[in-house]
Amino acid sequence: MPEEISPESERSVWSNPGDSTIPSPLALPRHRVAMYDPNNPRLRLANATREVLQHSATSTAHADVFAQAAALLEQAAALLEPGPHGRSYHASAEGAVGGATHGFISHSPVTGPLNGLAGLIELESNPNEIIATVTYGDAYEGPPGCLHGGLIAAIFDEVLGFAQALSGAPGMTGRLEVTYRSPTPLHQPLKVTGRFDGIDGRKIMTSGEIYAGDRLCAQAVGTFISVKAEKFAALNLDRHTRE
Repeated sequence: MPEEISPESERSVWSNPGDSTIPSPLALPRHRVAMYDPNNPRLRLANATREVLQHSATSTAHADVFAQAAALLEQAAALLEPGPHGRSYHASAEGAVGGATHGFISHSPVTGPLNGLAGLIELESNPNEIIATVTYGDAYEGPPGCLHGGLIAAIFDEVLGFAQALSGAPGMTGRLEVTYRSPTPLHQPLKVTGRFDGIDGRKIMTSGEIYAGDRLCAQAVGTFISVKAEKFAALNLDRHTRE
């Protein structure tokens, strides 16, 4: 059976010493181990979703094959629809003030291994930066053979969001500026780096790059605005009220 991660264990993994409300990105690899267990049925579902998205973007099969695949997906949707549904929303990026991470990290549409929309991103961390590695397929294509520019911005928002949590007073994105230096290729490993650069009042400064091998593909500068835990708790309460 895959390891279950309780909110209590997440909090002990992510919290900085002496502060139970600020999660630490330094625990990223440790937290994600259980979510990458090949026997985890939720991961199997997410990986199958990734495969479907990839093949549906490129397949030239006969219409009958698409009809059969659609019928199977409709059965899967009908199986999942009755629920129960719901999850916590605590994060290390914008939601870092929440104090735990399972809901966002596992289900993020950018880095969540349990979200079939996300690429399978490996994360590493040290005291000053977050490093992500990922390879994208044709389902994420923008220009021919290249990663969609909007997704590049989303990746930066996520990785810089992890990096800003190193400030100890994390918040939400205030400004994100992306400079596209060269086409970002599909089907090649990409290295994404996000750094915590400093604090000015409530402003948290970050920067990062995306490389394909030795080639610089894009750069980003991000400013995050520190948010009190009470503000994030209010957003979370409002979210649950709407569900």
